[in-house]
Amino acid sequence: MEYTKLGKNGPKISTIGFGAWGISGRDWGQTDDHKSKEALHQALNSGVTFIDTADTYGSGHSEELIREVIKERGNKDQIVIATKAGNNFYPYLGETHITTPGNPDYSKKHLIYAAEQSIRRLGVEALDILQLHSPDASLLEMDEPWEALEILKQQGKIKHAGWSVQSFQETAQAPFLEKHHDIIDVIQVRYNLLEREAEKELFPLALKYGTGVIVRIPILFGFLAGKFDRISKFGDDDHRRFNLSPEKLKTYLQQLEHFRSFFEAHKDYSMAQLSLKFCISHPACHVAIPGGKTAQQVKENVVASDIELDYEDFPEMK
Repeated sequence: MEYTKLGKNGPKISTIGFGAWGISGRDWGQTDDHKSKEALHQALNSGVTFIDTADTYGSGHSEELIREVIKERGNKDQIVIATKAGNNFYPYLGETHITTPGNPDYSKKHLIYAAEQSIRRLGVEALDILQLHSPDASLLEMDEPWEALEILKQQGKIKHAGWSVQSFQETAQAPFLEKHHDIIDVIQVRYNLLEREAEKELFPLALKYGTGVIVRIPILFGFLAGKFDRISKFGDDDHRRFNLSPEKLKTYLQQLEHFRSFFEAHKDYSMAQLSLKFCISHPACHVAIPGGKTAQQVKENVVASDIELDYEDFPEMK
């Protein structure tokens, strides 16, 4: 496992992390808490030191599972946990229809309250990283989200402030990093072999300001692991029924053909491993956070950190 500093202000972390949305018990189909905890333990045993979650993942369940695993191991010293806030599920807690995310609330009152609840659920004294959870531009125009992050830093409730950039808005929202780079230590970005919008403006700004970059959706909800074809179907409790709809699968499969010869030329590694390596090979990127619902998935993912390929070795998009 390779390790790097998460931007100029961030902690030292593993270049492959653990994305904890999939273990939340919601939005990814049926999950098993025992297997989820096994996957987390496997990640930490494999040298992973970075876990990404959010308060709204399973209405706090993801954070609670992470706390249980940390408690079982008896030591959090080397583990960095990044969580998110800004989707206020608290009025609906316990109702089965909640989806992720929902009910945006980026007021100072809510963000400070949400951070305090995440501290409680994770069983920590302060959050390593708190990220604004993919707000749209109208919310980013407000002063309150940025003021809340500053207040939480001053109060010692968060160590680093982050912002998860809204998917498919990587160019449109880039100016907010320019404006608030003095507050934001870390950004989280949708980025993978087939979706590279962040390279245009966001990554150059991150390099300019030394901002840490977390890559989400690095294997495109499992598509870049070679799991799905044009007729793949997902259950009503699985967000991929629309994020990997038949229309989107058709488009992604057409784009993937451009990379077939590359995968064939690097048969020592799986599609997922090569796709993960691509994400962390970009000079602006520090960590990729694939999900892992089983220990076996985690074992495969962590191999990507040590693959000896550079960004220039990967094919460009057509």
